[in-house]
Amino acid sequence: MGLNRRILLTGLLASLPAAAQDLRQGDLVIGHPWTRAAGANGTGAGYLSIRNGGAAADRLLGASTPAARTVELHTMSREGEVMRMRPVTDIALPSGQTVTLAPGGLHIMLIGLTAPLAVGGEVPLTLRFERAGEVTVRLAVQAAGARQPAH
Repeated sequence: MGLNRRILLTGLLASLPAAAQDLRQGDLVIGHPWTRAAGANGTGAGYLSIRNGGAAADRLLGASTPAARTVELHTMSREGEVMRMRPVTDIALPSGQTVTLAPGGLHIMLIGLTAPLAVGGEVPLTLRFERAGEVTVRLAVQAAGARQPAH
């Protein structure tokens, strides 16, 4: 393979979206960040996994994105026959464990979307951790009915 081809291939690989790879921030590994397609002015939700490989616990304290006016951490819980969504102040990340934010459970709520979330697009999301600091991931936008990240 010629030098020009190697340079081109290296550049293409480096430009792959961050959503397609796990991101490391300190002792944390953030995997498979994704969201569902949604219209402008509506709501969306961010999903991902966070593996804490460190000796100390950490906490997800919050998040922000230019794609929404407000971002909150939420959980779903069953109350009798009804599933209820409610905000939480933080999400615990125990040492040596993986916490998954997924439909029907913990998630990051994107309230007041500033533009539509179109399938195939990406949404920048900055996560704020107590110990690990801040890291920006890119949520891959999938079809409105998606239940898990595309691979």
